[in-house]
Amino acid sequence: MRTNIRKLRKSGRTKGFTLLEILIVILIIGLIAALVVPNLLGQHQKANVVATKVDIQRLEEILTFYHLDNQHYPSTEQGLEALVSEPSGFPEPRNWGPDPYIKKVPVDPWGNEYIYTNDGSDIEIYSRGADGEDGGNGFNTDIRLSEL
Repeated sequence: MRTNIRKLRKSGRTKGFTLLEILIVILIIGLIAALVVPNLLGQHQKANVVATKVDIQRLEEILTFYHLDNQHYPSTEQGLEALVSEPSGFPEPRNWGPDPYIKKVPVDPWGNEYIYTNDGSDIEIYSRGADGEDGGNGFNTDIRLSEL
């Protein structure tokens, strides 16, 4: 057995990595991660904004079908749920169904409900953005129908 160890040492064919080699590899991986991860996070937030705008546009189109069938949009109180199940209250839908307009009301990419309002002449659909609060800056700003 001693002869095998001597042969390996002489030939320079020892197995494994030194601690220094492992530390260098970990350092390189850490540097790459430090450069790449922030860029990926920004792209993810941009993708969420685009997905939100697409959802809002889709909801607007579905509400147009609701309006064509019923000659009015759902009230603020009836909300977007009026697209899933026949709403009660005023204004009463004239030709709702037999199938729902959508299977379920979507939530924005941050997991918050879309805000729907109807003041009697105009409807508005918007998301409160990444922070879920009214207003905000950057990715926390509200994403509104009028911004499409």
